[in-house]
Amino acid sequence: MTDSNLSKIRPKLRTQGNITGNFGKNKVKAGSSLNDLGGSGNIGITQTEYLNRLWQALGKTNDAKLKLFIHNEIKRIHIQRGMW
Repeated sequence: MTDSNLSKIRPKLRTQGNITGNFGKNKVKAGSSLNDLGGSGNIGITQTEYLNRLWQALGKTNDAKLKLFIHNEIKRIHIQRGMW
């Protein structure tokens, strides 16, 4: 039998480099780094337009759950702007 260095090779722990796991791409946190819907214009309208639509919808609906959602959205936007 020939002398070989294969038995002397020890696996190296991975302590350097990027943490991967997404098929070679860097791992990212789940979710979006953008603001919530209606907050940054990511739905094609500005936050002011979104707020105006919420106010219009609040006056037109009779559904209690929808009114609660609209109220919470309006409140969230006003808090975000420092107006509440």
